[in-house]
Amino acid sequence: MVRQVKVSNFSEVKEIVSAAAKCYNEVGVHDMKGSIADAKSILGMMSLDYSHPVKIVCDDESDLDRVVRAMKH
Repeated sequence: MVRQVKVSNFSEVKEIVSAAAKCYNEVGVHDMKGSIADAKSILGMMSLDYSHPVKIVCDDESDLDRVVRAMKH
């Protein structure tokens, strides 16, 4: 499953990492330049380009929902 989201600031990046860390399944984040990061890795997440929306990818829909909802708080 894939969801496209706009990440506006570093707080949202931290919220994604925190929510992904609670997920059993792997969660990946893909930027528009083709880079891919493990959503559970703050260093990996910091290497992505957030000037455009990114895609959050996970095999489990409930884990994907958890990560997307965490950004909205």
